[in-house]
Amino acid sequence: MKPTTYRFCFGPWNISEGQDPYGPPVRSPKPFDWKLDALKRLGFDAMMFHDDDAVPDIDNKSDAQIRKEARELRRKLADAGVAAEMVAPRLWFDPRTIDGAFTSNDPKCRAYAIQRSLRCIDLAHELGTNLVVLWLAREGTYLRESKNARRCIDHLVEALNRMLEHHPKIRIAIEPKPNEPMDQAYIPTIGHAIALAHLTCDPARVGCLMETAHAILAGLDPADEIDFACAFGKLWSIHLNDQNGLKFDQDKPFGSVNLRLAFNQVRALERNHYGRKGEFVCFDVHPFRPTREEHWLAHLENSRRTFLLLVEKARTFDEARARTLIRERNYAALDQMVIEHLLGA
Repeated sequence: MKPTTYRFCFGPWNISEGQDPYGPPVRSPKPFDWKLDALKRLGFDAMMFHDDDAVPDIDNKSDAQIRKEARELRRKLADAGVAAEMVAPRLWFDPRTIDGAFTSNDPKCRAYAIQRSLRCIDLAHELGTNLVVLWLAREGTYLRESKNARRCIDHLVEALNRMLEHHPKIRIAIEPKPNEPMDQAYIPTIGHAIALAHLTCDPARVGCLMETAHAILAGLDPADEIDFACAFGKLWSIHLNDQNGLKFDQDKPFGSVNLRLAFNQVRALERNHYGRKGEFVCFDVHPFRPTREEHWLAHLENSRRTFLLLVEKARTFDEARARTLIRERNYAALDQMVIEHLLGA
């Protein structure tokens, strides 16, 4: 079988200004056109969007205005030879989603979240993508007694069904995360996302997006999460990055903390032939806060370079020798073989 030729993607938010909970921005904002040009110069193929990245101030615009601006953006992307990979409703910024979006205790807030998601679907259609990503950021609790988790699963299924019924071709990829911004999330892992999909009116159109850092925060191996999603045919997008332990979501450059973990993620993508159906490799990474503006894009360029180097490592790994060591249960030798392969020894 011919090796996969990977296509790459990032979002406008991945060229961030360095603001964190403890300090202000340290780099001046850049306009969207500058970011689009940067994407092309770096050799990326697609851009992913939140709904208000594509159409700013989306809540205060009519459906006609949203369609008009989306078509203008689609033309701009087409002129640059760039695809829109996905669109995600940003359901965690609005005051109405302080205590949840789809799982809010307030029915008016739940209605807002569903309505915004339906508008996001219309926006995705105008941009030429049928993939809508749901990062269920505030679907969880700060205090267990404040919500009925069983009822909240029903609310999530209701929201997903409304989205599926709104457009016959739309696909929904759930991006699980165990915590942050909520203390504990209702859909923390790929397994939870797939289980939720099977409660909907059309499970075939509900899949997953796996993010490296989110899997690590759940105490899981990202490569195992990739394999699990692929076993169900549900890995429709991926966010590669890195993470230093069970802390806050760091979005470090891919492979910058644990190269072996990154290697095994690439091996998992390779053995599952990820990308053969048009899926993109997305890097949800951010520059280190001290980064100067002249080095602003290095985290994206480095992540893509590391990925391609690890693809070569995966394809040149001596699988026959590894199988022999596995049969012999000589795991010490297998362990050293992996280490020396990564070191180029």
